[in-house]
Amino acid sequence: MHGVHRDLPRRAASRSEGAGAPAEALMRTAISSLSLLQPRSLKDALRLLRDEGPLTPLAGCTDVYVNLNFGTLATKKFLDLWPLDDLRRIRVENGALSIGALATYTELIRSPLVRRRLPILAAAAREIGGVQIQNRGTLGGNVVNASPAGDTLPVLAVAEATLVLLSAAGERRVPFASFYTGYRKSVLAPDEILAAVEIPKIEGRQWFRKVGTRAAQAISKVVMAAIRSDRPRVALGSVAPTVVRLPKTEAALAAGVPIGDARRTLDAEIQPIDDLRSTAAYRREVSGRMLEQFWGATAS
Repeated sequence: MHGVHRDLPRRAASRSEGAGAPAEALMRTAISSLSLLQPRSLKDALRLLRDEGPLTPLAGCTDVYVNLNFGTLATKKFLDLWPLDDLRRIRVENGALSIGALATYTELIRSPLVRRRLPILAAAAREIGGVQIQNRGTLGGNVVNASPAGDTLPVLAVAEATLVLLSAAGERRVPFASFYTGYRKSVLAPDEILAAVEIPKIEGRQWFRKVGTRAAQAISKVVMAAIRSDRPRVALGSVAPTVVRLPKTEAALAAGVPIGDARRTLDAEIQPIDDLRSTAAYRREVSGRMLEQFWGATAS
């Protein structure tokens, strides 16, 4: 037997809750109709995705549980990836930093490789929730969740990461810039999982900043990652349906224009919206100020 199938949760009832009453009637909850498949290995997980789908992979569940609580998740069948340690490794391979999709934010914060090669990723991980969320939330979950407010996503954008996707049919590698197709949409196929994120060696000074309602445990109003080098790179979250690189702003910085002119280029390049967390005008103002802070903080 390969995968293990479980209904969630196991249903039981004490005898004092009503003579002869079915346990199902007594204990029915919001997750009573859900099922969880627990693969024994990565190979088993890919087989289950192919043969038992559609399945929703889950690991830390910090986003999945929220959606379940709000009743916005239509799926009823889940695939538990959490025990698959093959997807948790952080190492250097062929000169690139390879981070397993199940690496938690805590592991990113503590990793000497991440702190040395991509310190802005460790900085982003420190800004995500509290310690409990950091211990459970994963880099892969942040990527696949596809929220434009994902704090690690601008980092991966400016790092020009490659995403390693696996299915039972094999592997494919997708540039991070090509992964998202729209709001909470991506090219990830139903039978695929994100296995790892690969980041080439980065030259230049790195910078990260998140602005939220409070200093911690808040969804970002605006989040920026940037790299200052001969080829400046700037990415923003929460100002578009997906995380965005800013090629026109980058070109202005590379050309050596005054930072005020570069900021006006950024103003024209982003299209923020009004929503419950902030206004378009505020996001535009904050984005411009972040650009000025980045350029000032990384001046030689």
